[in-house]
Amino acid sequence: MATFSLLGMALCVSAATLVPAGQRISADDPHIQYVGRINFNNPESPMFTYPGVQIKAIFNGTSLRMIAKPKSGYFMAQIDGAEPFKVAITGENDSIVTLATALPRGQHSVNLMYAIEGYQRRPEFRGFLLDEGCQLADAPALPERRIEFIGNSITCGYGVESTDQNEHFSDETENHYYTYAAITARNLKAQHVVVARSGIGIYRNYGAPKSGSDDCMPRMYPYTNFMDNSQQWDFSRYQPDVVCVNLGTNDMSLNNCDSQRLLNGYRNFLKDLRGHYPKAKIVFLTGCMLHEKDLETVKKALDTTVSEAQGRGDKEVYRFDMTDQKGDIFYGADWHPSYWQQQKMAGELTAYLRALMRWF
Repeated sequence: MATFSLLGMALCVSAATLVPAGQRISADDPHIQYVGRINFNNPESPMFTYPGVQIKAIFNGTSLRMIAKPKSGYFMAQIDGAEPFKVAITGENDSIVTLATALPRGQHSVNLMYAIEGYQRRPEFRGFLLDEGCQLADAPALPERRIEFIGNSITCGYGVESTDQNEHFSDETENHYYTYAAITARNLKAQHVVVARSGIGIYRNYGAPKSGSDDCMPRMYPYTNFMDNSQQWDFSRYQPDVVCVNLGTNDMSLNNCDSQRLLNGYRNFLKDLRGHYPKAKIVFLTGCMLHEKDLETVKKALDTTVSEAQGRGDKEVYRFDMTDQKGDIFYGADWHPSYWQQQKMAGELTAYLRALMRWF
């Protein structure tokens, strides 16, 4: 595996099974702030599958440990706004990981972000361990600005921690924290919620028949978690100011796309989105992995979708194309965007959304 080191990327802390000494804070503590599509059927062990889910808290004391279901996967952790680092909960019995120790006495902040796709691991967060006698303080205030990102592997962060295009997928090299979506949200000081899955399309997933896929994004979108129809998502829980849709790359896979079905997929999904988010601006994007004829096919379908919507009077539907990758700033695993390509896309999208939303 050819991965690269950057400050904060290379620091990976493995969890270990420990005797849970200290002050245990349950996951349902009202002082914990959650962002993302999360199933709270068991409030003491909330479950999620999409990358980018965030868990925030302010704690007292000199140390902090987190508790999670064994094999939950990888998180990015940030203490007191310092450089984030990656933590791994990957073993059969791993459930507790130390996030901070030997801190100055007083109040500190923690921000956790789920870094990978969890539809197979089905991760669960189970609370914190603090110094004996310590507690959480009031929940931190969340930014007022809200973005939702709907996408595929590019939005998930597939292969972003690799510099070898011949390397295949692994959880170890996926990291949503370093994607255009997460960086753009940080640049704009906005909350962001992610609904994204590698290989997914607007009507046809990667390698699927020309007729389409039963588990394409519009079919999965109504549910809290991917491939889990046990809970419908409550859209009132998160009403974004702007929705960014980055789908179409997988629909074009293996030269087997039906352009009319592609167009209908965008039309119908826009109708669904507008029903859920009557006041949001909706931006259809093209990502960096489409080129030439495939890129033109997707652009044409998107341009038609947006033009039709505006003709019907919906003036809050937009288009934006990010620069397609050329390999001059490397590739990630399986020819996915590199860390630097994700930064480039973030710069482009940040400037566009800042002007569109007037978030100066």
